[in-house]
Amino acid sequence: MNKKSVLFSLASLLVLTTMLLSSCGVPATTVAPATAAPATEAPSTAVPATAAPTVAPVAALPSCGTAPVVMTAYYQAEFPLFPKLTAEFTRQYPNVTWDLHSDGFTNLIAETPLVLASDNPPDLIRLATMVTFAKDGLLKNLDDYATAFGWDKWPVPQMNQLRVAADGSRGSGHLYAMGINYQLTGVFYNKQLAAQIGMTEAPKTLAEFEDLLAKAKAAGIQPIIEWNATASGGGLAFPLQQLMMSLGPVQPVSDWVMEVPGATIDTPTNLIAAQHLEDWIKKGYFTPDTNALQYADVAAKFGKGEALFTFNGDWSNGVYTAAMGDNVGFFAFPPAVAGGGPAAMSAPATYGIAATAKHADCAAFWFNWVATNDVARQINVATEGSSVGGPADATIPSVPAGSLTAETLAAGVVVGKAGNASDFIANSTSSIFAQGWTPELQKLFGGKEDAAGLLKAVQAEYLSELAQMPH
Repeated sequence: MNKKSVLFSLASLLVLTTMLLSSCGVPATTVAPATAAPATEAPSTAVPATAAPTVAPVAALPSCGTAPVVMTAYYQAEFPLFPKLTAEFTRQYPNVTWDLHSDGFTNLIAETPLVLASDNPPDLIRLATMVTFAKDGLLKNLDDYATAFGWDKWPVPQMNQLRVAADGSRGSGHLYAMGINYQLTGVFYNKQLAAQIGMTEAPKTLAEFEDLLAKAKAAGIQPIIEWNATASGGGLAFPLQQLMMSLGPVQPVSDWVMEVPGATIDTPTNLIAAQHLEDWIKKGYFTPDTNALQYADVAAKFGKGEALFTFNGDWSNGVYTAAMGDNVGFFAFPPAVAGGGPAAMSAPATYGIAATAKHADCAAFWFNWVATNDVARQINVATEGSSVGGPADATIPSVPAGSLTAETLAAGVVVGKAGNASDFIANSTSSIFAQGWTPELQKLFGGKEDAAGLLKAVQAEYLSELAQMPH
């Protein structure tokens, strides 16, 4: 899979300005067959009457109908977008109500296979990974919905990351999930603290970034705050992957995430990246309690001005803006070499439909609504600041000029043009984040593992999980 073309196509969605040509708000109706007028006696010289042509019925699109429906959904607790979208959906379609359940990212990963295989699986579920569940038959194949709603006519890269081939690799094959938006990671910074160390613009190279870390430490300013507690998962994977993609080629990282046969995370350049992270830990660039901090803890502390930088994604725009106003900025992580393009993790916020979901048609209709309804698209951007995706001609939600969301969307365009993006290393095999990255990053932070050992241990877990997948 060519990631450059994937991300460039996704980024190009941000600059489209044409209006949506049709609304998704009302399900299509069936066209009744035409009937011939009653026959009258024709003159003897008339040509014998023939039956009037009929119009073939048009199949109704999948929908939620008009009868009361209770949709069940399992979403990621850290993000407020999902309940906002479902509330708006109910406002527009009052017959649909929601039974919502949420959990932290790590618990969600652990519980997903059990939830999907249960006797009463959710109609919609947030998926950190999808290959194993698709091959196990736990996710609904969405190909028919893609044809019915025209998703297969949307920009191809949106769908490719959500397809699974027969060999278990992602990027082609059947469609098993949809993205409710397309997220981008980078570095958020406190502008007032940045000014104190003379930072007047985003760093252009890794060396410049590391110089800022050293200056902050020398000035008594906490350089970085990041979470790494088990409940939220190893947040140190964020700076680690940024370093991997800054110091080495992006494609091997992307191949590993997409489970391309023969891929490995244990490469020479990734070792250098892990050594940089290890060095940052030893120099005290992270808070001493990093292994005890959960995601929400870090969001609150960064919002209060307790650190210069934090690595996170554009889904946090609303939270940071509410806490910091215009005192927060964002930049894509810089390359190791001057002139190179910035690197970023970018991926859809992925949701699937359980294979035995009771309301699969309604769930698919909801997917289509999220991507095409103007109000839903505006809620999406206003809440998280991520690119919405959807049809190429869909309305682009407006954002305030100079806002944090405007910065992250602009950064997405730059990263897309550079082609330096990959899905998250936490999103590879089904348990790699919980069983691989999180415990090993905790060991690295605690001095019980070194950079080389980290990569070897995670690769071993990766191969073990691949070996256990159905073939």
